[in-house]
Amino acid sequence: MVAKEWKFDFGIGEAEIGYTKITSASAYDSALGYGFTDISRVTARDRKDPDALKRDLCIPADTSFRVDVPNGNYVVTIVMGDWIVPACTTLKAYPGRLLMHHRRVSAGQFVRETVGVYVRDGRLELAFSGPAPRVNALEISAAPQAINLYLAGDSTVTDQPEEGFPYAGWGQMLPRLLKHDVIVANYAESGRSSKSFIAEGRLDAILRETKANDYLFIQFGHNDQKPDEERYTDPSGSYRSYLRQYVEGARSKGAHPVLITSVHRRFYEANGQLRDTHGPYLEAVRQLASELEVPLIDLAETSRRLFEEMGEEATKSVFMWGATGEFANFPGGIEDNTHFQEQGAMRIAELVVSGIRSTAIWPLAMYLRS
Repeated sequence: MVAKEWKFDFGIGEAEIGYTKITSASAYDSALGYGFTDISRVTARDRKDPDALKRDLCIPADTSFRVDVPNGNYVVTIVMGDWIVPACTTLKAYPGRLLMHHRRVSAGQFVRETVGVYVRDGRLELAFSGPAPRVNALEISAAPQAINLYLAGDSTVTDQPEEGFPYAGWGQMLPRLLKHDVIVANYAESGRSSKSFIAEGRLDAILRETKANDYLFIQFGHNDQKPDEERYTDPSGSYRSYLRQYVEGARSKGAHPVLITSVHRRFYEANGQLRDTHGPYLEAVRQLASELEVPLIDLAETSRRLFEEMGEEATKSVFMWGATGEFANFPGGIEDNTHFQEQGAMRIAELVVSGIRSTAIWPLAMYLRS
C-alpha cells in the first residue's frame, strides 16, 4: 500500500514518536525514497530542549530534501526555528516554484508553515536556501481534494529550469501568494503559442486531470505572433478560436477558465511610454472574455502601468538584464527584454494576484495570502 503521509524529524537527538529521523548524514537513497541530495551542504545541531521537534535541527545550505511520492497534490507543513539564533529560510519546490521567501523567525521562536505542492514526476523535492535556513520537522500529506490552479502559457509563465537561474516565469512565483488550499500546476512551456500548445497535447494533459471547481489560467500571445506555421495564429480569427478551446475544455470539466492578456515586453518609446508589441492580440483576448463571460486579468494593462511608472532603466531589475559576472549562469552578461529574472517574476505574480482580487474571482480570491 502506497503511503499517503510522511513525517520527518531533523537533527541529532531521538526522533519524535511517529517520525523518521533525518540527520546531516541522511543522503538520498532510492531504496528508502528520501534524503538530502547533497549532504556536504547540511549540518545538524542539538539545542537540548525537551521538545523532540524543537531541540534539534538541520541547516540545509542551498541543498534539497527529496521524498519519492506518487504524482498529485500534497500539503507540506514545515517546522522552523532555533533556540539561540534567528533563522531566515527560503523554500522552493522542484523545479524552482517559490513557496516561501526569506521567512524570518526570531531566536527562541518556532513557526509551522503549511504550503501546497503539485508533483508531476514522482518526486517532491524541497530546496532550502536563505541567509540562515533551518528545518526542524516536515509533515507531508496527500491532498487529492485540493483545488488546482492550472497554468497554460509560454516562457513568461513557465517553470524555468534551475540551470537558467535567475530566469523565472511568473507562474513559478505564484505558489508563495496562495494558501495551501489552492495548488498551482504549471503546465506552461517556453516557445508555445495557443496553437502549438494544443497541437502537442498539452491542453489534453491538463484536462485529463482537471476536476470540478479547479481553475485554468490562460496566457498566450508572445509566440502566436511568430511567423512559423506551427505557432502563428491570426488575432482576428484562429487566435480567438484556439483560446475558445481552452475555455470550453475547462467548462466541460466543471472548472473555471480565466483569460489573461500577455504581459508586456520591455520596449519604450522616446517619450518614456511603453511600446505595445502585441497589438491586436491583446484586444482579441479582451473581446473574447466579454463574449464568453470569462473573467479577465488584464496583465497587459497592469504591467504597462508598472513598467511606465518604474521607467526604462529601473525595469532592468525586472527583466533578464545582467552585467558581465553578475549572474553565475550568464558570466558574459545578458540583455533580455521579454523574460524575467526572479525578482521581476515575483512582481508580475503579484500583479496576477491583484487581478484575482480586482476581478473578484470567487472563491479563488478567498485563498490569497494577505
